[in-house]
Amino acid sequence: MSIFTGAGVALITPMHEDGSINYDEMERIVNYQIENGTDAIIVCGTTGEASTMTHEEHIETIKACVEMTKKRIPVIAGTGSNCTDTAVYLSKEAQRVGADGILVVSPYYNKATQNGLKKHFTAIAGSVDIPMILYNIQGRTGVNIQPKTIASLAKEVENIVAVKEASGDLSQVANIIYESEGRIDVYSGNDDQIVPIVALGGKGVISVLSHVAPKETHDIVAKLMAGDVKGSQELQIKLLPVIHALFSEVNPIPVKAAMNMLGFNVGSLRMPLSEMEDAHKEVLRQALKDAGFNVVA
Repeated sequence: MSIFTGAGVALITPMHEDGSINYDEMERIVNYQIENGTDAIIVCGTTGEASTMTHEEHIETIKACVEMTKKRIPVIAGTGSNCTDTAVYLSKEAQRVGADGILVVSPYYNKATQNGLKKHFTAIAGSVDIPMILYNIQGRTGVNIQPKTIASLAKEVENIVAVKEASGDLSQVANIIYESEGRIDVYSGNDDQIVPIVALGGKGVISVLSHVAPKETHDIVAKLMAGDVKGSQELQIKLLPVIHALFSEVNPIPVKAAMNMLGFNVGSLRMPLSEMEDAHKEVLRQALKDAGFNVVA
């Protein structure tokens, strides 16, 4: 029960100067992404600064994105929390306002055991009737969802259908695919590992890079799946300097700077995130120019 194949953009949340959400610019970005081949929208995730939103803003932003997308491509809502009850609440609300699926990060700070993770994810999946993607990113949460745990969840819980794998460990990706016996889709959570993860059997990427290069990110996956290994590799390698610059500071600081450079009006960030340092900003600007993007600011 794949939700999508290809490149899903981990959508930023544009802000006005007063810190409120800029829904007009969000719609512009959604339309730009769809027009340039993006295969899914992931809203209210890490890149969307969901951790700084009130519950009301979180739900309203998901609802707005669903309405903007108009069923042209799937909308997947980030609904994770370190509190299981909160994640259940957000997941139910995401389904109510029309999300096609949910993305649920492992509970951060609590550092649950593998048994605790299984209970957490099972409870959330059981609260909704839409597909759920696990999100494994130990660098932000302090806990790794082990391959056997992921495989067990895929086999035991019908609507746990995929995992966004951002461990950076290709051996772990291979073990997830082996242990799950094809019962779970794997998406790269790292833009510099799209080719190797898809080559191992992954379904695509949930991407930050897609903001600035939606067509190219889609094509990295599409070319590889169509057998054009060389074309896919060349795109992945060409965009590495941009990818590195987009992660020279904590996400989403650089990507919001990049979108402003490209002529979008995404505003700044909510605290505790701060503006990108000037030295890093210049490296990002040059990387975008060198890759052929039209930098206007």
